[in-house]
Amino acid sequence: MEHHAPGLELAGIHFDLSALLMIGVTSIFVLILAIAGASKASVTNPSKLQNFMEWVVEFVEGIIGSTIGAKQGKPFVALGMTLIMYIFIGNMLGLPFSLVTEDHVSWWKSPTADIAVTAALTIIVFVLSHYLGITRNTKHYFAHYFEYKGSMLILHLIELVSKPLTLAFRLYGNIYAGEIMISVILGAGWFGVVPLFVWQGFSVFVGAIQAFVFTMLTMVYISQTLIHEEEGH
Repeated sequence: MEHHAPGLELAGIHFDLSALLMIGVTSIFVLILAIAGASKASVTNPSKLQNFMEWVVEFVEGIIGSTIGAKQGKPFVALGMTLIMYIFIGNMLGLPFSLVTEDHVSWWKSPTADIAVTAALTIIVFVLSHYLGITRNTKHYFAHYFEYKGSMLILHLIELVSKPLTLAFRLYGNIYAGEIMISVILGAGWFGVVPLFVWQGFSVFVGAIQAFVFTMLTMVYISQTLIHEEEGH
């Protein structure tokens, strides 16, 4: 049975209420995890959650160190932590269960299974990376456009536009396809029990990989706008 998302029209703009709900739920989960991991932090006797959060910080620092550089990338650790935690938790929310009313309205899903959500995340990354290039690396940021002539400039501009598009559609496509597969397997009844567990395990892996890829590419895009700044020193 096909399900549809609840919507609201306001000033001619359609709002997906289930996407808004899941954005809020994901944000709450990330906030709780961050507070719980940071509260009562101990150097001598760290909790398991503190150890996990410290591992995530080190993992993100590794991503940034391999793209921007440890020193130059230090201000972006918070951004990387936010992205990887938010996207991973968002990817996971649609796996355990779904919430569908009698009139086939779906309220519970992974927010990253909505193209509007992944597009919004990508727009933030796109605007931020170019803003940093304009404000911190102004001369080289604008000068590099003059390095391309004629059709090469057009191809370069197409490349700039295609980067955020692929970033958004890659995340959306993988998570949305995973949830579709879960729906198909559930339709098999008892025969789908074992495949369901196998697929959910695989979906956890895919969700983690997609969170990593999105965060990694974000840092790569930022490094591409700041790289001349490092060369100038």
